[in-house]
Amino acid sequence: MPSDVMVAGHIALDILPDMSTLKPEEVIGAGKVFEIGRISYSTGGAVSNTGLALHRLGIDVDLLAVVGADWVGRAIIDYVRGYDRSLADHIRVLPDAASAYTIVIEPGNHDRTLLTHTGVYHGFGVDNIDLDLAAACKLFHLGYPTLLPRLYENEGAGFLELVQTIKDLGPVTSVDMSLPAPDSPSGKADWHAILRRCLPFVDIFVPSIEEIMFMLRRDDHDRWGDEVIARMTADYLADLAGELLEMGVGIAGFKLGERGLYLGASADAGRLACLSRIGQAPADWVGIRTWRPPFQVGVAGTTGAGDAAYAGLIAALIRGLDYRDCARWACAVAACNIEAADATSGVRSWEETEARLSRDWPIRAL
Repeated sequence: MPSDVMVAGHIALDILPDMSTLKPEEVIGAGKVFEIGRISYSTGGAVSNTGLALHRLGIDVDLLAVVGADWVGRAIIDYVRGYDRSLADHIRVLPDAASAYTIVIEPGNHDRTLLTHTGVYHGFGVDNIDLDLAAACKLFHLGYPTLLPRLYENEGAGFLELVQTIKDLGPVTSVDMSLPAPDSPSGKADWHAILRRCLPFVDIFVPSIEEIMFMLRRDDHDRWGDEVIARMTADYLADLAGELLEMGVGIAGFKLGERGLYLGASADAGRLACLSRIGQAPADWVGIRTWRPPFQVGVAGTTGAGDAAYAGLIAALIRGLDYRDCARWACAVAACNIEAADATSGVRSWEETEARLSRDWPIRAL
């Protein structure tokens, strides 16, 4: 039976040492030994984080990814099978390749630093997609073209080929990003030009505000530094969303961390007609703008929070909720996620999350 959602792209092993007793400034010093807590691990990357969150939320999902024939790849597959053995059915093992992994540095539960190895994903492209499965799903979600060199190289030719091919098959297309290192090949790519080429074939695009400002508003990104989220205003977000909508995307939004989620949509009803494939009424989305504040929770870790938010958004879309509730669910699933240190275990079932929403769950004022 075809799944409602296919999540394709990047998967990695996340290695998370417990550094809660350290201060961020302590980690900078070289040549020192620090006593830290036990290590934990989970799978990471959009295929794992968003895909497993969707599974927890009761959405029928296929995970499509590649790993190397090494112990990291075996750990990734075993971890995914721990949720449901069938979830690893479309994770391909490529011989003579190293699996992707990420070391999460998060001292004192502050914002994390990620040390990542792309590995097997250097050659990932449209030929790694099971097109029959993709054609049968309602929504195709691509995670992290920023970590897939074949997609962003040559002015995004591989990215364009992939999203155009999937769009022609019929599913609603969705894309999420990660933040490139400034001096990396991905960080030096012309993302403005790449997005202008590719977004006409992307129906839903909700990166983090830091990611999209790095790509489109680099001067503001660099000048504001750690104050990017704090400096956001409704006018600024509307203008930035408008730029993405002008590039051709159907729904544009931003994950805003401690300031919630922003969504906007095209004023062209024809551009949103594809939403009927996932049970949405396109007319209900025409020209919308909404900024949803986050829920108040205790923070154990922020790893995977953005992916969880995207899973909440997709799950609400698939279940036919309106745009306000879609934004609300994105914030709710992200809030549950950050109550755990890893990327997935904090996410609750749809019923548990719905029960929590039915109570007086405090929100943070914008």
